[in-house]
Amino acid sequence: MVDKNDWRLSGQENYLKDKTLYFRKWAPPKENWDHDHCEFCWATISNYSCDLQEAYTTEDNYHWICPECFQDFKDLFGWKIGEENT
Repeated sequence: MVDKNDWRLSGQENYLKDKTLYFRKWAPPKENWDHDHCEFCWATISNYSCDLQEAYTTEDNYHWICPECFQDFKDLFGWKIGEENT
């Protein structure tokens, strides 16, 4: 269990509590956008080989969460895993 004083917590419950998340490969949301960051630890998520290339995200691909932070906070935040429509 994560300590409520974990350095990575900074009010994310205001917009990530009880959300459905999707594990996706990162893609730029618009031209000239080259990366995003984990909402918790600020790990870089991009198409560059030195960065994470897949992570958990909200349905709109706006908020990204690295796999490690997802595991650490999934119970605290009550996240559900969404299924992709194929």
